[in-house]
Amino acid sequence: MMQKSQQQQQKPILKTAEQIAKMREAGKLVAEALHIARTLAVPGTRTLDIDQAIDALFTKHAAEPLFKGYPGKRPFPASTCICLNEQVVHGIPGPRVLRPGDLLKVDTACKLDGFCADAAICVPIGDTVRPDILKLVKTAEEALALAIKEVGKRKRWSEVSVQMQQHVEKAGFSIVERFVGHGIGRSMHEAPQVPNYSNREMREVDFDIVPGLVLAIEPMVNFGKKDVQELPDQWTVITRDRLPSAHVEHTVAITENGVQILTARS
Repeated sequence: MMQKSQQQQQKPILKTAEQIAKMREAGKLVAEALHIARTLAVPGTRTLDIDQAIDALFTKHAAEPLFKGYPGKRPFPASTCICLNEQVVHGIPGPRVLRPGDLLKVDTACKLDGFCADAAICVPIGDTVRPDILKLVKTAEEALALAIKEVGKRKRWSEVSVQMQQHVEKAGFSIVERFVGHGIGRSMHEAPQVPNYSNREMREVDFDIVPGLVLAIEPMVNFGKKDVQELPDQWTVITRDRLPSAHVEHTVAITENGVQILTARS
């Protein structure tokens, strides 16, 4: 995900069918990485264990882990962003152990043969996750599915994002506005910004939905208020009210033949 910018929206870089096919190969690897994460998402696993397994997968396939070394106040130190409970995005893997009732979010991306893919999953840990937290996860997943369904039918992104926002708010939750999705291709973060909500500010950077557009769509849904803050580690973002957050993501291509989820597991 990328931090929302108020700068004028740049023109998206449209992709050819051949380039989208290459992105699909990167997407398959990201999907496999997240499948590994899901199998490890049990009580007793360290978040570092998940990161190391995904890093080993990328190494095996000669893929570049796009998060590792990503520039910031200090370079990001891992191949995955792993968040628990009130952590929203950019969590740093470490010795913390998964416990029953936790809500795990794993986000990762790689570059393979010159092209990128990016995706995230949200996994309840054990059988004791509260029903209202399960509803939070379901709502985030539904918002992503809704966006993927609607992006092939609409002319402008704002027509999609407003439906995402309405779906989330109708369920009683809130959409994070500080961070948004993004275009993706040869670089992980390309134009356009891809918000999960619609207001006057973001409609000013709205964009047309046309064949060749490839987007990383990633709703971040908070149990409480939308407000977030960064921890002193200079990366991890948490909800300001310390209530749980859910985050899911797919890399999606708009083609002449319809919408393709490039990070779906084959």
